[in-house]
Amino acid sequence: MTVPALPEESFQRVLCVVAHPDDMEYGTSAAVARWTARGIEVGYLLLTRGEAGMPNPPEETARLRVAEQRSACAVVGVKHLTILEHPDGVLLYGLDLRRDICREIRRFKPDVVLGTGYDIEAPWGFDQADHRAAGLATLDAVRDAGNRWVFPEQVDEEGLEPHSARWFIVPGFPGSGATHGVEVTGDPLRRGIASLEAHAAYLAALPDHPAPGDLIPKLTAMSGKAMGVEHAVLFRAHDLQAPPDLFSETGQD
Repeated sequence: MTVPALPEESFQRVLCVVAHPDDMEYGTSAAVARWTARGIEVGYLLLTRGEAGMPNPPEETARLRVAEQRSACAVVGVKHLTILEHPDGVLLYGLDLRRDICREIRRFKPDVVLGTGYDIEAPWGFDQADHRAAGLATLDAVRDAGNRWVFPEQVDEEGLEPHSARWFIVPGFPGSGATHGVEVTGDPLRRGIASLEAHAAYLAALPDHPAPGDLIPKLTAMSGKAMGVEHAVLFRAHDLQAPPDLFSETGQD
């Protein structure tokens, strides 16, 4: 069965929430490049500055990685970048993290929130702890943002209105439950590759890291087969405004 296209024609704003600089650039930014080219406003929320990701002193690493992330954003047309200072490597799921993500959802008012996976195991092995914490906190913050009685100080004191996003999406992979895809053949793929190349110093510190020009096309080609196109990015998409499917035909008597 061919994976259908994500209904991006209905998207106006997409907020992408990730743990680190470079997390968006392993394929997903190619979809972002397509969206911004179509006039969709995309914002990034980074929960840490990535200061534990290189052997340099943490403050030096943070400055370097933030600068590289700004360059990566420019490549794919992202103008709204917010970077928080939760500690890299020991990102803690909890109310503080949910509160900060909720604040950005209420401020940016996206109709789509893109998070990261929150499962322990990923197709490439055990996922990193920060990614899991970020993914679960983002999922919860999407619901928090629409409830004026959750973090009410943001409404009463900061002047932010409750906001309910329609879609919650996370990157998907062939054979792992992906529900939708975005074709990125052509210019979106080229810009996606260039966005990862913008993290040059970070990648240089990783032994044996494949060249972005080799890695990203391989990943998107595998996903493209699921969509019946040359290159694609896959997602697990949840329409939060759709009525719950409590009973399937096979589950009814």
